[in-house]
Amino acid sequence: SFEALSQPFEAVRISHSFYRVADYFQPEEAREDEEVTLLNHFHPEPNLSLLFLNANDTEEAEVKKQLAHIKLPVNTSFAKGYLSSGFILADLPFALIPNTEITHRTRIRRQKWRNTYHAPAAEFHELSPGDLVVHFHSGIGRYLGMEKHVNHLGSETEFLSIEYAENSKLFVPLSQAYLVSRYIGSRESPPTLSQLGSKRWQKVKAHAQAQIVGYANELLQLYAERVVHGGFRYPADSSLMQRFEHDFPYAETQDQLLAITAIKEDMLSEKPMDRLICGDVGYGKTEVAMRAAFKAAADGHKQVAVLVPTTVLAMQHYETFSQRMGGFPIVVDVVSRFRTPKQAKATLEKVKRGEVDILIGTHRLLSDDIVFKDLGLLIIDEEQRFGVKAKEHLKKFKTSIDCLTLSATPIPRTLYMSLVSARDMSVISTPPQDRLPVKTIIAETDPELIQNALMRELARGGQAFYVHNRVESIYERANWVQKLVPTARIGIVHGQMGADEVDTIFHRFRLGELNLLFATTIIENGIDVPNANTILIDRADTHGLADLYQLRGRVGRWNRAAYAYFLIPKNTSLPEPARKRLNALVEAGGYGGGMKIAMRDLEIRGAGDILGIQQSGQVSAIGFHLYCKLLKRAIEALKNKKPIAFTETKIEHSYDARLPEIYIEEVSIRMELYYRLGDATTFAEIDELLAEINDRFGPPPPPVFWLYHLSRVRAFAAENHFTLLKFGALTFIAEQQLGKETITKTMLLPKKFQSPDLLETHVMGQLRQNFICK
Repeated sequence: SFEALSQPFEAVRISHSFYRVADYFQPEEAREDEEVTLLNHFHPEPNLSLLFLNANDTEEAEVKKQLAHIKLPVNTSFAKGYLSSGFILADLPFALIPNTEITHRTRIRRQKWRNTYHAPAAEFHELSPGDLVVHFHSGIGRYLGMEKHVNHLGSETEFLSIEYAENSKLFVPLSQAYLVSRYIGSRESPPTLSQLGSKRWQKVKAHAQAQIVGYANELLQLYAERVVHGGFRYPADSSLMQRFEHDFPYAETQDQLLAITAIKEDMLSEKPMDRLICGDVGYGKTEVAMRAAFKAAADGHKQVAVLVPTTVLAMQHYETFSQRMGGFPIVVDVVSRFRTPKQAKATLEKVKRGEVDILIGTHRLLSDDIVFKDLGLLIIDEEQRFGVKAKEHLKKFKTSIDCLTLSATPIPRTLYMSLVSARDMSVISTPPQDRLPVKTIIAETDPELIQNALMRELARGGQAFYVHNRVESIYERANWVQKLVPTARIGIVHGQMGADEVDTIFHRFRLGELNLLFATTIIENGIDVPNANTILIDRADTHGLADLYQLRGRVGRWNRAAYAYFLIPKNTSLPEPARKRLNALVEAGGYGGGMKIAMRDLEIRGAGDILGIQQSGQVSAIGFHLYCKLLKRAIEALKNKKPIAFTETKIEHSYDARLPEIYIEEVSIRMELYYRLGDATTFAEIDELLAEINDRFGPPPPPVFWLYHLSRVRAFAAENHFTLLKFGALTFIAEQQLGKETITKTMLLPKKFQSPDLLETHVMGQLRQNFICK
């Protein structure tokens, strides 16, 4: 009761015989070479009351199995629960032994204050004045900005202003934003602006659509070959797999759980898995990969190869995998230059005999002398770091085994294959619960700035990275910084150093013996030191966009503010591409920036030959976003054995169909929802979107229902090749394109409809009655 809260409380010691479990059951007869655990020398006294605490049935079953050969007291019981440590009350006598005392695995449960982070689709379509854009009906133009004008209903509304050839302008209502996308070509040279009213754009689009149909068939043929070849079908999760999952010390994010579920569905099916996990640095991709690897090894008794771009990352993954899988019957090994030739030879012999379950390594894994007894899963970390030869070699692997690719900034081809549904993709955009975005600063190289940045980090007990990508001058630079910050304990690593030396310095930095690590880009991938939260990068203008993004990801991996300084030369004018790269990093400074960086990289460099020579011409003609959108439609139609419909129905009406500003204030969210409504091709998708809007923003006002029902009409009309629906006071005109024939008819509207659902029913009924419709 509440009255109890006002009463005084006093702590009273009830026993002088309180013991820690480990101290009480400390085995005296353990051998020096024996791994000591609580249960391998467990001899409880007969009068002792024992209570074993386990989090779930799997843990309880495992403990009972280990206790099977031990004579237990009569008063022994089991209960569900979690404690980080147990205790003994010798006076009673009573012992509480949680599972953590047996496995030495504790949980770190962060407070869950954010369920998911929603990176709006609008971020990937976000437009800035001056951007080149593509309008589905009107072609390539230049976006001028957002303007407010009075619409045909007499109310002020938002329009996208687009400039075309000969200074002509087009005003597109925000509700039709889905027809507009940023233009990304296959070359860096800009395209010619389209001429409004000209038929040339329609011809260009028609030609591209014809090419897309052929290419979609090719992609599906490749997809079908993998399906026909078949893959290994894994069994359902074993008790061992369940125990491994329960041992994860952190709370999984919602996106992690969705990715893990998708991977398991892939592994349980007969089709070989080819999935991309796209997630920001430090967002938990490695844990997702470890679960897939564990399932392959424990449940499928298959071998796993983990391919990483650098030796340093190989060793870190080896430590992470070994630590996470310690106590389980899984053998993890590594091949890298940090291992002696004798060690490497012994490892390869074990791999050949099937005695190694998970093998981690760099390009060395692709060598002909590495032979797996039964390889079932290939995990590729940061595919963009591998060259053409390596990728060709990987293609041979991928035909018959499951493949999982991890990336923070997927390369254009990888991203493209996922965008068009030719490859499965899971996005982890939810940061860990206490993660803070990294503050990004672009600054000229200045001694005072460097000194202040490092001294602030070291003063709070943190550590820092300094990236200097020139081996010949890295020692000179380190001495210069040492004079600026005398308290810094500096270590230096680069690729020309001996393997043992590099390993020693990294180990000392992780332990905190060194607080400033000078390095080349050897630290780019996967180095995880949560206490290091400041990074300075010399000559940031000479690095690629994905490289800078990965380097910035070395900091901000815990719950304290992190800083990334991109240093550029003083009084120097940067080339346009370098300036764009650095600005893109500042723009993508928040959560979920990896996908944005990938798209910006694609935009800055052009789509290149990612689709092959034949298709890159079509990308230049209509733009990457529109190309992907049309190709995705073609693939989905062919998969479902439906006719391919590239039609975007133009609807002209005087109904108040919109997302009111007073209902959804943020313009980027409104734009995102308009995009998603415009991209929806089925009633089910539109219905789900209305339910989401209702859930996020509350009961929708009447204009939203008009928008919903007219979106359903548009989806039906597009599927049935209607190019135009024009609503008047008492009639509406419909225009249908069947091959080269255009059919136009005028039909009656019996009255001015007051209800959007009645309008939808009437219009669809008339279209079915007067035209050829499904």
